[in-house]
Amino acid sequence: MEPGLRGITHPAAIAPGWLVKPARLAALARLTVVGWLVYTLIQRQVRLSLRLHDQPMPGTKGLTAIPTAAVVLSFCAPVALVPCQRGDQEGAQVYGIPPHHLLCCDALGLDRSWYEAPSAQKSGRSIQTP
Repeated sequence: MEPGLRGITHPAAIAPGWLVKPARLAALARLTVVGWLVYTLIQRQVRLSLRLHDQPMPGTKGLTAIPTAAVVLSFCAPVALVPCQRGDQEGAQVYGIPPHHLLCCDALGLDRSWYEAPSAQKSGRSIQTP
C-alpha cells in the first residue's frame, strides 16, 4: 500500500456517518478504487518514461527516478491560464509551468498544445480554453 494512502484505509475514514445506505458506501468504495487505479497508472507511466529516458526529477527528498504520483501531481498545481485584454484584443497566457511538468505530461501522453495560449480574439468572441 502506498504510504500516502494509508490514512484513508481506516474504516472510520471510509464509513462516515452520512453514508447510512449500503449503496452509498459501495459507491464510495468504487470511487476510491478508481482513484487508486488512476494514481497507480500515473505513477507507473511517469516512472517508465523516466527509466526509458534515463532522467531523474525532483522528488520529496531530492532527485529521484521513481517519483510518487503525489509528486507528479504537485507539478500541476502552479499551472494557470491567465486571461489578458489589451484594448479590444483578448488573449491568454499560460503561467507557472515548472521545469519537469512537461516531462510528466509527455510521459502521460498529454498533448502539449494545451499549454499554448489561444490566439488573440476580437472582443465579444469567446476564447476556448484547454
